[in-house]
Amino acid sequence: MRKLLLLNFLLLSLTFARAQATREISSPDGTIKLIVQAGDRLRYSVYFKNQLIVSPSEIDMALSDGKKLSDGLSRPQFTTRSVNETIISPVPEKRTHIPDRYKELKINLPNAFSVIFRVYNDGVAYRIATSFPGNMIIRSETAAFRFPANHPVYFPEVAPPSGMDIYHTSFEEPYTIKPLEHIYARNLLCSPVLVAPKDSPKIGITESDLEDYPGMFLSGNAEKALFGHFAPYPAEEIETKELYSTRYVSKRADFLAKTKGTRAFPWRVLIIAPEDKDLPGNDLVYRLASPSRVPDVSWVKPGKATDEWIITSNIFNVPFKSGINTATYKYYIDFAKRFGFERIMMDAGWSDNNDLFKINPDIDMDEIMAYAKSKGIGVSMWTLALTLDKQLEPALAQFSKWGVDFIMTDFINRDDQKAVQFYYKIAEACARHKIMLMFHGAFKPAGFNRTFPHAIAREAVLGSEYNMWSTKATPDHNVLLAFIRMLAGPLDYEPGMLNNATPKGFHAMPENVMSLTTRTQQLAMFVVYESPIQFFAGNPSQGLNEPAFMELLGSIPTVWDTTRVLDARLGDYVVTARKKGSDWFIGALNDSTARELLIPLGFLPDGIFQATICEDGANADRYPADYRISEATLTSKNTLTLKLAPGGGFMARLRRQ
Repeated sequence: MRKLLLLNFLLLSLTFARAQATREISSPDGTIKLIVQAGDRLRYSVYFKNQLIVSPSEIDMALSDGKKLSDGLSRPQFTTRSVNETIISPVPEKRTHIPDRYKELKINLPNAFSVIFRVYNDGVAYRIATSFPGNMIIRSETAAFRFPANHPVYFPEVAPPSGMDIYHTSFEEPYTIKPLEHIYARNLLCSPVLVAPKDSPKIGITESDLEDYPGMFLSGNAEKALFGHFAPYPAEEIETKELYSTRYVSKRADFLAKTKGTRAFPWRVLIIAPEDKDLPGNDLVYRLASPSRVPDVSWVKPGKATDEWIITSNIFNVPFKSGINTATYKYYIDFAKRFGFERIMMDAGWSDNNDLFKINPDIDMDEIMAYAKSKGIGVSMWTLALTLDKQLEPALAQFSKWGVDFIMTDFINRDDQKAVQFYYKIAEACARHKIMLMFHGAFKPAGFNRTFPHAIAREAVLGSEYNMWSTKATPDHNVLLAFIRMLAGPLDYEPGMLNNATPKGFHAMPENVMSLTTRTQQLAMFVVYESPIQFFAGNPSQGLNEPAFMELLGSIPTVWDTTRVLDARLGDYVVTARKKGSDWFIGALNDSTARELLIPLGFLPDGIFQATICEDGANADRYPADYRISEATLTSKNTLTLKLAPGGGFMARLRRQ
């Protein structure tokens, strides 16, 4: 009898312990529920309106000395809190005032690990934290994302590079759509990816607050799941000697990172979108990132710029030989001044790529800088990342002496721990010199733009330049970017191509570069895509022949007071409205199927607006450069009719009277 009572007591104790190891927390509005189970493994699951949308998924981390997060799960301690704050963005790519509301669950483990979960009205995130003395080596991280059904997934897959390992990539791939069970361990996916159930919210998977740690790829295992995948630590590196020299990893270690023992690791982010239009306007990654480390950002000046690289300076109707020379850059300065751009870019070729102090002999830098200053136009400089790293402080000092307020650095093509450290090194140095910064050949922003507001955008996108050599920048791809890539932060697509073609008439032609879209879609990208520095990559000589079009383009802001996604369907179209001051701008991108949309203007405040509208012309299906600019008087009671050609677009500027 005593043995039976003791057995029952032990069973009850075990049941009680297990019950105590399960916690539930809901979003502020109650629609999203997170359940965390600390048993043999730490697992979490997610429900939307009581429907399971993320099945129990494992979290773990292992150190090289054998310590594991999961070894401390026998005695977890739970704490919770609620937060309701507002973030004020100094460089607002979506909105100035960002509501930051969430409930948080923290699990402290006795073995110096902890895990923090946050549940928002639009997503769930978690991060691992540690409190070990000294330094540590991370051997592995388990980040599983399991689903109850074999949902389709939209993802960009890394293409194996030639002569380097799979972790070397420019993060510029087209989207593939496959069911979860058709994604294997050999498939390396760049995040963000989008899991797209038919009858439940879509889920974007990405990360935020990436620092001193490798970025997260994803892969599969022929299951209804995706798994975090991380580039191992670079044990040996080799520098190439070529036009665009890089530093690539020739040997990798058997661990991920060497880092401080007391720290927080990147957030693993699940963005939950009940409607397709909830995706393009989402800013959860920004909210999760570390606050600004730049005390004074008054010197950060967003705006539009020209860039000559895609058209290779192939201007016309000029009395001089065009190219990378003083006369051409002065022409670009005049163009920028004429149409309200803030700066020009001097792209690759202004110096020897491998020596920033070896100036192209066809360029008189002092003359260009003096001319730009006389016109009130800023000058920006392209740099090769490897060269900038070697010449960093003297180069930034020279840029400051010239009056350069913005640089781009290119061809990093990695996101292992050393590569991530490089981003912080360059951002911190640029902040000291009060120089804005953009990374190309780069991984996604992952909230970096909140921590360093002067690091104003990233590439990490298959954009306009691909028209030079491929047919990859399709209208369908362009639309998907707003739903997937933009979840991770601002992107540098470089729109504005003025030579537009149908798929039948398109040819990949350097120097006379075409787009696979209508002219109006190229214009609408300046509204739909988010980047506080927007580059106009079209031919200015062509633009000068169409002043009304260029004046409209030049009037589009690059930072916004607020954003509303008015209508959207994943992969088909997106319609976005953004407000700056008392003016509203509406942009729409369409895929390859012609369609008509009705857009009520009920979001407008009371009053009368004078609208300048640019829409696809009647023949844009055959001649994609066909567009029509018209004027209209509108109020909140009106409805716009958008007639979108294949690969088409729509753009309107509404000025309050």
